[in-house]
Amino acid sequence: MVSKVIMLVVFAALMIIIGVVTRKNSTDVNGFVLGGRSVGPWMTAFAYGTSYFSAVVFIGYAGQFGWSYGLAATWIGIGNAVIGSLLPWIILGNRTRIMTKAMNVSTMPEFFEKRYNSKSLKIAAAMIVFLFLIPYTASVYNGLSTLFNSAFPSVPYNVWIIIMAVFTAIYVILGGYKATAVNDFVQGIVMLIGIAAVVICAVQAKDGLSGVYEGLGLVNANSPHGTFNSILGPDPLNLIGVIILTSLGTWGLPQMVQKFYAIKDKPSVKRGAIISTFFAVVVAGGSYFLGGLGRLFCTTDAAESGKSLIQILANGKPDFDTMVPAILNSSVPDFLFGLVVVLVLSASMSTLAGLVLSSSSTMTIDLIKPFVKKGMSEKKQVLVMRIFILVFLIISVLIAANKQALNDMGINISALMGISWGTLAGSFLAPFLYGLFSKKITKAAVWVSLITGVGVTVASMVLFNLGLFPELTAKAASFSIGGYGFNLASPVNWGAITMILGLIEVPVVSAITGAKKAEKESEELFECYSVKE
Repeated sequence: MVSKVIMLVVFAALMIIIGVVTRKNSTDVNGFVLGGRSVGPWMTAFAYGTSYFSAVVFIGYAGQFGWSYGLAATWIGIGNAVIGSLLPWIILGNRTRIMTKAMNVSTMPEFFEKRYNSKSLKIAAAMIVFLFLIPYTASVYNGLSTLFNSAFPSVPYNVWIIIMAVFTAIYVILGGYKATAVNDFVQGIVMLIGIAAVVICAVQAKDGLSGVYEGLGLVNANSPHGTFNSILGPDPLNLIGVIILTSLGTWGLPQMVQKFYAIKDKPSVKRGAIISTFFAVVVAGGSYFLGGLGRLFCTTDAAESGKSLIQILANGKPDFDTMVPAILNSSVPDFLFGLVVVLVLSASMSTLAGLVLSSSSTMTIDLIKPFVKKGMSEKKQVLVMRIFILVFLIISVLIAANKQALNDMGINISALMGISWGTLAGSFLAPFLYGLFSKKITKAAVWVSLITGVGVTVASMVLFNLGLFPELTAKAASFSIGGYGFNLASPVNWGAITMILGLIEVPVVSAITGAKKAEKESEELFECYSVKE
């Protein structure tokens, strides 16, 4: 307990010190939101990686999908590294940096306004960002507090939520993007060391890799299509849905692509791609591999001795969010558990920082500033952003604090993230990606993408995730394709579906609604790619 407390105090003090030191770089909007567009490859890559992976992945997703897919869950981490890290850096990184700099934009909604010449698109996108980043932030608090409750059982869950919110607010409000980037670099190093150490301990606790493989092969979970140590696992279709959501989703998330706005030059993008991919292989690959060991450490049967008892929720399912903490309690020494607490805190603080910064900058720049008749000075904009950081955190804390009510509806960490990522990436991915490369994308196509992203996600949530139609939810959950199950009640799968729909419908709608006219209107804008830097 003493070692855990010492680690936490040192870590919290370091975060606040960095916030104070970097405060001088956050006096104007460009500095507060983008760090002056001068952030190098190491800090940008670590900022990207630490914003990507948080308690949501380490606690929620690794626990639930490790339990569901066994060792095959590691494919999610590999997909995150290749599709979610390497490819967006290579494909989006430099073009995003060049175009956003040429248009002088700081947020995703601003990008839509200037790329498609539409203020109404900016307002709609800004509302989507603010509303649907909240469930993701709540899911991060949920994961963080679950782990902290396991490490410090005498402290109530809601107390941890408030403590995390306070620390996030302090260092983001003080230092803005530069503070988050420096902290992300420090936090990223902690994450790399911590994940590697935890995985090694967990594997050794089960007699090495051969013991893990043999143990998972003996698990009998009535799966007709494979075992928990097979290459694709027992449930390949739903596994693909998770890979698409968690990997392709980064291409359209405001808090992720905004990292490319801030990077300073093309060589930094190339180096950042390598660093970010390595980071994802270790952190995401290690997290999902660790989650895949869940059935060796956890059980829902109290009669089985020597294993951790996992709580059964009101919906009849195991409490997936407590599985990774149970693995840690069973396999790592106390001092290492303290490092893991700091590890998850590191990951989550950086993710929270990225989320609140994206949300507050969007509200200020895209929704409030345009309606202030006398205009807003740089100083006033930064002040309003800081106020919205607090508002955003308070709303997220209130949602996360109602964990029991969420669990009763079957909404756990992965469901909250699925709702958030599905809406945001489903709405933004296609118009952002095509908007960087094609002159033929129309405003009408972007509107269709936004409506589809929000409409499909909200409709699926109402039908399947609020407990309003239990019979329909049961039928959707048991849906199958070619004899393999595909859970149509899952927010994760619906998130993947909205992204694919957007990639198909945007070019089709553009072709129907005036692609040639859009091409002429965007000729001048695309000249930024031919300018020598």
